[in-house]
Amino acid sequence: MKFKKLVSLSTVFLLSSTMLVGCGGSKSSKEVLNVYNVGDYIDESLIGKFEDETGIKVVYETYDTNEAMYQKVKSGSSKYDLIFPSDYMVEKMIEEDMLQELDYNNIPNYKNINEDFKKADYDKEAKYSVPYLWGTFGILYNKTMVKEEVDSWNILWDKKYSGQIQMLDSVRDSVGIALKKLGYSMNSTNPKELEEAKKELMKQKPLVQAYVNDEGKDRLVAEEAAMGIVYSGDALTLIESNPNLEYATPKEGTNKWVDAMCIPKVAENKKEAEQFINFMLDPENAKVNVDYIGYSTPNDAALKILDPKMRNSKIAYPAKEVLDKSEVFINLPKDILKLYDDAWTEIKSE
Repeated sequence: MKFKKLVSLSTVFLLSSTMLVGCGGSKSSKEVLNVYNVGDYIDESLIGKFEDETGIKVVYETYDTNEAMYQKVKSGSSKYDLIFPSDYMVEKMIEEDMLQELDYNNIPNYKNINEDFKKADYDKEAKYSVPYLWGTFGILYNKTMVKEEVDSWNILWDKKYSGQIQMLDSVRDSVGIALKKLGYSMNSTNPKELEEAKKELMKQKPLVQAYVNDEGKDRLVAEEAAMGIVYSGDALTLIESNPNLEYATPKEGTNKWVDAMCIPKVAENKKEAEQFINFMLDPENAKVNVDYIGYSTPNDAALKILDPKMRNSKIAYPAKEVLDKSEVFINLPKDILKLYDDAWTEIKSE
C-alpha cells in the first residue's frame, strides 16, 4: 500500500533524545516514547509540544512503506512504542498477534472520533487501533484536455486518450480499479473475477502512458498527461498548483483508506504511547496536523474548527453516497495475494 503524503526518504529524525531505538539498545525509561511513522506524516511542532506538556522525550524514526515497517517490527530488532499502519496492515498485524490492546481509559479524546470510523472491518472491536487520517483515490484530470464528464472508471479505457492515461504502479490499486469497473469488490477473492480484471488491464495497457507513483503527480501538473490516479489529499495540493486539474470519484466506488495509530506487542512504554494518541486526538492538535498534512480527519471535534474551505471540500470529505460505495482494503489470504501478484507481473511484462 502506498502512503498518501509525498514521502521523504526514510530518514531518522531524533527529537530531544540521542538514543536510536533501532540500534539494538532498548529504552525502558518511562520518560521516553519511541515513535515510528511514515516520512513527513506529522507536523513535527506537535512532537515538541507533547514533550513540553508531558516531560516525555520522543525518539522519532520514519519509514517509507507499510511493508518496511512490518518487517522491522516483526524482526524484533527495535522496540517501537507507537506505529502508524494502514488499514490492511493493522488487520495483518492483529492476525499475527503483533499489536497490544489499547486501554481507552488513557485515551479519553477517543470520544472525538466519528462513529463511522470505529469498529472498522480491519479492527472490528476497535481493540488495537485508533484512526489517524483517511482519504480516497480517484481520477485527477485536466479540464482543458478532457471535455466530457468524468464520473466512471470507464474513461481510463477510452481510446481517444491513448498515451495520455497514467495508472498507479500498484497491484492492489490498479487491479482494484479494474474490479470496480467490472462491478466486483476491490477485495475480491474469486479467481474468475481476478482473471477478468487482469484481462481488462491487459486491454487497457496500450492506452497507458506509464505506471507511476509520485513522479506522475509532476506530469499531471505539467500537463504531460490528460488524467491519472491520485489520492485525495494530493489532489487538493495538485489542483492548487494547476487550476486546470479536477478530481473525480467514480460512481462505481473507490478505495477509502484509513491510517491508524497502534501499539506493538514489543512496546515497553504503552502508557506513554496512549498519552501520545490522546494528545493527537485533541481537537486543536488534530487541526494543526491536518492543516500541515492535507488529508482528511476522522476527528469530529477537529473537523468543526477546520478552515471552512477544507471542511466543505468534496474532495477531502466526499458525500455519504460516494463513501457508501467505497471499500477499505482488507488483508487477503496469501494464496489470493499470489493471484493478484501473478496477474500484475503478467500485465507489466506483456
